[in-house]
Amino acid sequence: MSTTYTLDTATSRAHPTPAPMKRLTVPAVRARKGGEPLVMLTAYTVRMAQLLDPHCDILLVGDSLGQVIYGLPSTLPVSLEMMCAHGAAVVRGSYHSVVVIDMPFGSYEAAPELAFESTARVMKETGCAGVKMEGGQAMAETVEFLSARGIPVMGHVGLTPQSVNALGGYGARGRTNAEHASILDDARAIAEAGAFAIVAEGVIEPLAKEIAAAVSCPVIGIGASADCDGQVLVTEDMLGLFERTPRFVKRYADMATLVSDAAAAYAADVRSRSFPSAEQVYAPK
Repeated sequence: MSTTYTLDTATSRAHPTPAPMKRLTVPAVRARKGGEPLVMLTAYTVRMAQLLDPHCDILLVGDSLGQVIYGLPSTLPVSLEMMCAHGAAVVRGSYHSVVVIDMPFGSYEAAPELAFESTARVMKETGCAGVKMEGGQAMAETVEFLSARGIPVMGHVGLTPQSVNALGGYGARGRTNAEHASILDDARAIAEAGAFAIVAEGVIEPLAKEIAAAVSCPVIGIGASADCDGQVLVTEDMLGLFERTPRFVKRYADMATLVSDAAAAYAADVRSRSFPSAEQVYAPK
């Protein structure tokens, strides 16, 4: 039993109505290796999940919510509580996509046992299908440990934002021969440990192609290559809600201008007392 949504005319808000719907599964995602590209976008709220879900195969509750939702300087301060709250909202707002939740910095790196405790909590509290963890060869043991205990893991190699301090910034990775070889080894190690998919972020295109060809699970690119098995973007970047657009983002809308213009029109109506008009007030019976 999954969830679809009907419009409650009493509140003009979408409320869940139980209905039998078939959601995509982790094995179905894994089986897409070399097939039709996987479509993945970030979502942090019920309403955004509702809008994106019909078009996506995977909804990622990314720790990017730290910057996008909370205005934090990086993903590092994001907590398990934040991820659980937003993850549960996205699960409630979707019925088709596989929902994957980022594990925040400090919740999984120390030991496989800590990772299991954290990931089990996330899956119990949200109902998500899997989790995503950054890191390569150093995390392979943890990926294997979790996979053997029923926790589906999506890997993340290349530019890993939780390691921004160690990396020295958000620049593209894999430009040197040593880094190229290390990232490729990272992807192989995570895939062999049992990851059902891998995000390759911010790597030079030849390396992205090499990763996609080298591993048996789907590789989802972001700032990588169209030859990956799928693509992911931060939805707010794709919608043009921020002035700055990273090089690897294609803006499919200019939502920032739409929101600003609507707010300006509303403000003008309020100040001129033309809102509310007769159509928006209650007359006596």
